[in-house]
Amino acid sequence: MIFEDILYEERDSTAYISINRPQVMNAFRGRTMDELLHAIMKAGWDKKIASIVLTGTGDRAFCTGGDQSAHSGQYDGRGTVGLPVEEVHSAIRDVPKPVIARVQGYAIGGGNVLATLCDMTIASEKAVFGQVGPKVGSVDPGWGTAYLAHVVGEKKAREIWYLCRRYTAQEALAMGLCNTVVPHDQLDAEVARWCKEIVDKSPTALAIAKRSFNASTEHIRGIGSLGLQALSLYYDTAESKEGVRAFLEKRLPDFRQWTGDSK
Repeated sequence: MIFEDILYEERDSTAYISINRPQVMNAFRGRTMDELLHAIMKAGWDKKIASIVLTGTGDRAFCTGGDQSAHSGQYDGRGTVGLPVEEVHSAIRDVPKPVIARVQGYAIGGGNVLATLCDMTIASEKAVFGQVGPKVGSVDPGWGTAYLAHVVGEKKAREIWYLCRRYTAQEALAMGLCNTVVPHDQLDAEVARWCKEIVDKSPTALAIAKRSFNASTEHIRGIGSLGLQALSLYYDTAESKEGVRAFLEKRLPDFRQWTGDSK
């Protein structure tokens, strides 16, 4: 595959995969997800690779989720909602080696889900985490909700989704959403240090450990599959489309006009 939306590099037994759409804060479209899937699978099953680093280009954003300009009811690619999001999420979990999120800026919406799903997350002190789905007529009904609750606890996960607040790197660290926070200019050195430690470990032991960790939450895959079918139906409603329009028009959405509920 010729990559247009991502950058792929291998060095020191580590594969670095970067979403390369800084003009839209590294938001993903259908092609982006297809390329991520290809790159993760390529690195994940290459015996020369010990770990995978997932990040975004530039300093502003790790990833800000789905590109709303490519979202007109459904997204512009394949899959249940026009994005092969289920496949990408599964690939992050299924490849038999650690996947590390390098979060240098905003990890919002679907970007926050990607960072949560990675085995470990290393954040710059400039990183910002949060959800946005209910503000733009969307939700992640699976890994982004049920697994998030497994990571940070039910109460905090519900707060994150119901209120759509932004959280600093230190706040994310306190709730268990990332593993460590470092000064921005030390982020790459810290990521490289963690990857170097992984190289010295038994790849088979790491693969078994990862599958063992995954086993206790594997039921969430089924929740997500069912949830995305519901999400596909929701995307075709006037209520959801109001969220997209409001985002593109830079105004507050008026969802309740479409639900019959008065403010």
